[in-house]
Amino acid sequence: MTLARIGLHSFFVAVLVALMSFSTLSTASAKSLYYSSLFGTAVEGYDVVAYFRQGKPVEGTEDFSVDWKGATWQFSSAENKMLFESDPEKYAPQFGGYCAWAVSQGYTASTVPEAWKIVDEKLYLNYSKGVQSTWEQDIPGNIKLADTNWPNISKDFK
Repeated sequence: MTLARIGLHSFFVAVLVALMSFSTLSTASAKSLYYSSLFGTAVEGYDVVAYFRQGKPVEGTEDFSVDWKGATWQFSSAENKMLFESDPEKYAPQFGGYCAWAVSQGYTASTVPEAWKIVDEKLYLNYSKGVQSTWEQDIPGNIKLADTNWPNISKDFK
């Protein structure tokens, strides 16, 4: 009897994991203008204003959040939330928060908050620190390519 319960429990855990994986895939494939997590949180819930003001990724909180362009943006302080609300385009990452390197190559990819750089007062995110190293080998050239590719890539986003 105990063995049967363990087997049934394992089955339900496997089904749950499969459903969560499917949900993540379907969210990622339902492209929206701003890359967001399964729960619709931009930049994995990190405070985009903090990149500019504190020079590092800082986790935001639901207490200071704003819905903008189909995603929920979280901030670490009321002041950062207010700054974003006053000029969201200034703080929002380029290319919808999708990987700057991927966009330069003609496609989109997710990003991590730790792979970031501010260039000419604009925030760029990348898939990983490794991909960021590749992107940094020719930042101006990669930005130019991404700027050219982005209108075509983003035209079908919701």
